[in-house]
Amino acid sequence: MVNVLVVGPHPDDQEAGMGGTVARLAAEGHNILLLDVTNGEPTPLGDPETRAKEAARAAEILSPPGNPIRRRMLGLPNRFVEHSIEARHAMAGVIREHQAQVIFTPFFEDAHPDHLAVTRIVEDARFDAKLRKIDLLGDPIYPRWLFYYYATHLRWVANPNFLIDITDYLDRKLEAIRAYDTQFVQANAHVVEWIEAGSKYMGSRLGVPAAEGFYTKEPIGLAGLTGLVI
Repeated sequence: MVNVLVVGPHPDDQEAGMGGTVARLAAEGHNILLLDVTNGEPTPLGDPETRAKEAARAAEILSPPGNPIRRRMLGLPNRFVEHSIEARHAMAGVIREHQAQVIFTPFFEDAHPDHLAVTRIVEDARFDAKLRKIDLLGDPIYPRWLFYYYATHLRWVANPNFLIDITDYLDRKLEAIRAYDTQFVQANAHVVEWIEAGSKYMGSRLGVPAAEGFYTKEPIGLAGLTGLVI
């Protein structure tokens, strides 16, 4: 069992970018924490209370029996996220509290300033979390892996360097996205179609029905060929 932290600038980013992988990792028994950096509001049809209920429902949909996915809010202001020492240390505190061994954060190229700031915060907080002589609660830890998922606002084709098969979890991913009724049902329903199409395209690169793409700046080690989709 691995402690996995999935960071989203706003509630729904994790589901849109890697909801199938979240569901798969939870089904495999890993300890998943979804961290929403902001509450995602205001939006045209939403409000903080409704968005929180939608986020809780989405996590419930992705959770397998007996291994509920936890969710918490960091509480930075939506649309005004800034890379700062205070934000870094708040993030590092969550990393320590969860004892995160693997972190997922949005890809580092994006059109949304919140996404760019959050990813920079995560990258630096990963380092801060290991420091011993720093005023943070929890035991120091340096997460072994930092991976990037795609929830970008750029009109481009993602450039992943590894893919995860989510064939058995695609329907659950789409259901979790639609749990955000104010964001993807009452408005922007076409985005869900784009996400489904993207998952199927990524799957075609593996020869499976659906997959999600990820990027890493650090090489992944393999013990052999048994884990490869050939």
